[in-house]
Amino acid sequence: MPTRETRFAYGDALLEVGKAHPEVVVLDADLYKSTRTVVFREAFPERFFDIGIAEMDMVSTAAGMAASGLVPYCNSFAMFLTAHVYDQVRIQICYPRLHVVLAGSSAGLTQGPDGASHQSLEDVALMRALPHMTVLVPAEGVETEAVTRAAATLGGPVYIRLGRYPVPDLFDGSYRFELGKARVLREGSDVALVACGHMVHAALQAAELLAGRGITAEVVNMVTIKPLDVAFVAGLARRMPLIATVEEHSIIGGLGSAVAEVMAECGSGARLVRLGTSDVFGESGTADELLAKHGLTGAQIAERIAREAAR
Repeated sequence: MPTRETRFAYGDALLEVGKAHPEVVVLDADLYKSTRTVVFREAFPERFFDIGIAEMDMVSTAAGMAASGLVPYCNSFAMFLTAHVYDQVRIQICYPRLHVVLAGSSAGLTQGPDGASHQSLEDVALMRALPHMTVLVPAEGVETEAVTRAAATLGGPVYIRLGRYPVPDLFDGSYRFELGKARVLREGSDVALVACGHMVHAALQAAELLAGRGITAEVVNMVTIKPLDVAFVAGLARRMPLIATVEEHSIIGGLGSAVAEVMAECGSGARLVRLGTSDVFGESGTADELLAKHGLTGAQIAERIAREAAR
């Protein structure tokens, strides 16, 4: 299986979307090489709009386009497309429930050396709090392509979280994206590792290491953070003694919070451990250094889960 960054898979899929959907237009904030919308720009220059370093204007423009019957894909770094432009997303896109796709690139710690100002560790929390917003965090390239294609017809506001950290493809051409559905990638009975984005690969690595210690870990890919697969999480909480969420995001408001909310309401007896960043900003460093600092490598996840399982 190839190893690639989800932002590159997104760029390739966006070209397919452009060919299949003439109503799709693409807007970027002077980052088209980083966000990989450059591929669409070269193929459909008349449907590509570089708004410049002006995300607020970009989202407002996209809202007008969507109201006119077009399907805009808006692109920037995840930090700028969510936090910096939150009011426009809330009032101009979500309130009227317009079909605008927001693709937040270079998300999470693995954005790397640009540091705290550019590392979005709160974007999922911000987007999932908005009424009508769909939040998708694909794990790898094949899933990213499927999500990008699906976003053209989902309707309403959509947020796709993309990264610049290379991970191996986990799926093949038979993969089919299902909105709001969790996917079990590995069966287990001692602990469930519920992960999204780049952390799905890390969770699979952790599960393999845990198997060597006699602990069977179920690995769940939660590509849809909103609408969450509530029935699956509730069922998981009833049959599994320990659940761990794993995300390259703050444990406040992201996947961990979404799972915790379901577990609290279904009254399960399962114990929950949330792995991610814990009420901190990011900092400058290489992607691998930052993942290690926050305990998000496969080996570190396995070690933490082994300790929790022994309690």
